[in-house]
Amino acid sequence: MEYCLLYYLALSLLLFVLFGFDKAQAKRKGRRIAEKTLYLWGILGGFAGGFLGMLVFRHKTKKPFFSLCYLFALVAHLLFWSYLIKTGVVSL
Repeated sequence: MEYCLLYYLALSLLLFVLFGFDKAQAKRKGRRIAEKTLYLWGILGGFAGGFLGMLVFRHKTKKPFFSLCYLFALVAHLLFWSYLIKTGVVSL
């Protein structure tokens, strides 16, 4: 179970850094990170870092689809883990 927590922590940290980098690039008019990349890392489990990155860097806040996508990912992951725990596949 601790590996799962490390997985979510690592992806969240990665997505947080990507949000910061993308914001810096946007200010400098540099090469940006594709939105689909930000969506993908959030869906794979980095949604916490995505939410935090949006707040801290004030980035992508005018695009409600980002928040909805990360919220959907959070709910989907919670349902997935709830199912695994309930069926006994994973124990706490």
